[in-house]
Amino acid sequence: MKKSIIFSLTLLIIALSSCNKRGSDQKTSKPVIIAYVAGFHGQVDINKISANKITHINYAFVDVQDGKAFLTNEKTDTVNFRKLNGLKQQNPELKILISIGGWAWSKNFSDAVLTPERQQTFAQSAVDIMNKFDLDGIDIDWEYPAMEGDVGNIFRPEDKQNYTLMFAAIREKLDALEQETNKKYLLTTAVGGSLDFIKNTEMDKASQYLDYVNVMTYDSQSTTKAIHHTNLSPSDKYSPSNSAETAIKGYIEAGVPVQKLVMGIAFYGRIYKIKEGSEKGLGDPIVKQVEGKGYTYIKDSLVNKNEYFRYWDETAKAPYLYNFYKGIFVTYDDEEAVREKCKYVTNNGMGGVMFWEYSSDPKEYLLNAINEYLK
Repeated sequence: MKKSIIFSLTLLIIALSSCNKRGSDQKTSKPVIIAYVAGFHGQVDINKISANKITHINYAFVDVQDGKAFLTNEKTDTVNFRKLNGLKQQNPELKILISIGGWAWSKNFSDAVLTPERQQTFAQSAVDIMNKFDLDGIDIDWEYPAMEGDVGNIFRPEDKQNYTLMFAAIREKLDALEQETNKKYLLTTAVGGSLDFIKNTEMDKASQYLDYVNVMTYDSQSTTKAIHHTNLSPSDKYSPSNSAETAIKGYIEAGVPVQKLVMGIAFYGRIYKIKEGSEKGLGDPIVKQVEGKGYTYIKDSLVNKNEYFRYWDETAKAPYLYNFYKGIFVTYDDEEAVREKCKYVTNNGMGGVMFWEYSSDPKEYLLNAINEYLK
């Protein structure tokens, strides 16, 4: 009887060790630097990608159609995958993943993973694309489970559980392929930077199947007032104030291992027209949102130029521009904000950083700041 108990306990320990391994690998590794690259713009110019400054590329996006992962621009995507894999000549450790979904292509996720049979079909289709083009993993960007993202998206309460089951199905397929190829495949996800996303998912269960959880700590918006869209900490200039720190703490409390959490950095800014008569910009009423700009443009053309003056919100650890004369407010990440985020990542033992999107900062001002701190 005692031998039986000891044997059972030994099997339990081995099983637990195996389950926890996906989290243990990150503890001893350097912080990741994950770049989202927009393939939907057309052919990617790999000459503008510094392979040695990043650890992963998440290729955006693969669509979801008829219950399967689907390449809507396969001819272009095929060329892009080949060119991106060529970057491994510069950085043999670079990992290339397909990112499925995104803001515009998340409409059909809910239907695609509604039943166990559909989960298996969807998982196999995703793995087939990854394997066909000799890539290194799959990233899921479902915006959003059990909540409406883009107008017309399908969502239902069952998404909360099916989100987890989707990852379980994909991980099972990846594990089976690993046995055939003797190669490790990654499974990651991009998640909302709000507590509502956490409430509508089972992140403690889902994270068991994931290598990294990329928190989109940007795109905080208000329809009434000018606020930071990618601040590290809550601001005391307006209320309520979302922040990256609030989101990260929320995911930790929800059961996601901190070493799997990846901090989001915005390589673009959001621009707002402020209501006439406003004086300070931050926290003032807005009239409308203007088309955003990438950081290279913001730095070279706006910062302390043409009456766009830069300010620093010390409590939020975030910059902003305000043109009093034109009534224009700009919220963005800059080098100082990036250093604060990287400092938070290292001080708290997070997995690393990711950013959206590479082409928004072609001069690599922010990527250089990331490398200076993390490497």
